[in-house]
Amino acid sequence: MTQDEQAERTTADETTYVPDPQRWRVLAVSLVVGFMSLLDVTIVNVAVPSIRAGLDTSAATIQWVVSGYALAFGVTLVAGGRLGDAHGRRRMMTIGLVGFTVSSAAVGLAPNAAAIVLARLAQGASAGLLTPQSSGLIQQLFRGEERGRAFGMFGFTVAIASATGPLIGGALIGLLGEENGWRSLFLVNVPIGLVALVLILRLVPDNPVGTGDDVERDPRVDLRGAMLLGLAVLAVLYPLISLEGGVGLPLLLLLAFPPMAWAFVRWEVRTVRLGRPPLLDVSLLRGLPGYANGLLVGTLYFTGFTGIFLVLSVHLQEGEGFSPLRSALLLTPFAVGAALTSPLAGRLVGRIGRRITLLALTVMITGTALAAWLVTSPSDSLWWTLAPAMFLAGIGGGGVISPNFTLTLAEVPPRMGGAAGGALQTGQRIGSALGAALLMTVYQSVGTVASAPVAARSALLAALAVLLVALAAAVRSWRLGD
Repeated sequence: MTQDEQAERTTADETTYVPDPQRWRVLAVSLVVGFMSLLDVTIVNVAVPSIRAGLDTSAATIQWVVSGYALAFGVTLVAGGRLGDAHGRRRMMTIGLVGFTVSSAAVGLAPNAAAIVLARLAQGASAGLLTPQSSGLIQQLFRGEERGRAFGMFGFTVAIASATGPLIGGALIGLLGEENGWRSLFLVNVPIGLVALVLILRLVPDNPVGTGDDVERDPRVDLRGAMLLGLAVLAVLYPLISLEGGVGLPLLLLLAFPPMAWAFVRWEVRTVRLGRPPLLDVSLLRGLPGYANGLLVGTLYFTGFTGIFLVLSVHLQEGEGFSPLRSALLLTPFAVGAALTSPLAGRLVGRIGRRITLLALTVMITGTALAAWLVTSPSDSLWWTLAPAMFLAGIGGGGVISPNFTLTLAEVPPRMGGAAGGALQTGQRIGSALGAALLMTVYQSVGTVASAPVAARSALLAALAVLLVALAAAVRSWRLGD
C-alpha cells in the first residue's frame, strides 16, 4: 500500500467521523481497565520477598511470578489489537477483562507457587487482549486536538501505573501484613474488574466491522502471522527476563530473533499481496515513517525509564535498609511530576508536535543525571536530595509517553488502530524487559566490587545513556518532519 493510498484512507475516515457523545466516559472506563492491567506489571515487585516466604519456594520460581506476566503480556499484545480491530473492541475488552478478573482471583487464592505462575501467565495473556483496545478506542472515537488530549490521559495512566505500583503494593502489604498481604494485590482486581465489566457492556461501542475494502471486511485473524510474531517476541523477552533473574543460558535464544522477525515480515507481505487480512500491515513502517520513528523512540524510552524503578527499589531496600513502603514513597515524586505534565503534554502536542518530546526528554535526562549524582548521599538525606531529582525526572517523563503515542499513531487509520497500538506497546514491553535486565546487571556487577550507592549510580548512568539515545532518535524524527 502506498503512502498516498494511506492518506486517502485516513481522509475518508475523517470525513465519515461522527463524535460519540459518550466518548469521554468510554475513555474513562478503558483507562481504568488499562491502569489495572499495567499496574500488575510493577505492583508485584515489592511483594516478591513476602510471596517467597509465604509459599516457602525458591527465588527462581518466584521470579516467574514477576516475569511470566510480562512475558505473556508482551507476546499477545499485537494479536489482541488485531482481534479488536477485526471482531470488535468491546467484545475483546469483555473477554480480556473476564479472563483477567478470574486469573487475578486464581493468583490471590493460589495454594502453591506453581499455581501462581500458571495464573500469572493467564493474567498476562488476558492483559494482552485488554490493553491495545484502549489505543484502538482512542483512534476510533477521537480526532484532532481531542485525540491529543485523550492520549494525554492515556500517557498519564501508563506513567502513574508504572510509578505507583510499588507504592500501592507496599501500602497493602504494610496494612494487611507480610504473610498474606501479598494476596490482596491480586484479589483487589476482582471487585474493580466486575464494576468495569458492567461499564464496558453499558458504555463501550463496538468499532465498525465489515466495512472498507475486501481485506478489512475479512474477519479472519492471521494465525500464522500471530505465531511467528509471538515467537519473535518470545525470543527477545524470555532471555531478557531470564537474565534479570540471573540465568544467562537463554541468551542464546536471542539468535533466533532475526530469522523469526524476517519470516514474520515476509509472511505479512505475502498475506497482503494475496488479499488476506494481515496481523500487522508492515507497510506502516515503510509508508508512515512517523510510525517507525515513534516505535523506536518509545522502545528506547521504556528501556531507560522502567529499569530505574526496579534498581532504586532494590537499592533502597537492600542497600539502604528501607522498608518496601518507605522506598516506594521515596519514588512517588516521579509519579507526581508525571501526573502534572501528562495531560498538559497531550493538549500541547497538536500545536508544537515533536518538539514537546525533545523538551520532555531533555528534562527527564536532567532529572536522571541529578539522581545519579545524588543517590550516593547519606540515607537520611535522600528525602531532600533524591526525591526532588525524581520529581524533575517525572515532570519530563510525563511529557514523553502521550505525545509519542499521539504522533506515532497520527496517520494510522482507525481501523488499524488496535494492531498498530499493540505493536507500539510491544516495543514498550521489550524495552521494559531490556532496561530491567540491563540496569540490574550493571547494579549487581558493580556491587561486587564497590559499595551499593556506587552500584546504584552506575545503573542510573546506564539508564542516562539509553535516554540520550532516545533523545537522538527523537531529534532525528523531528528533523524528518514527523
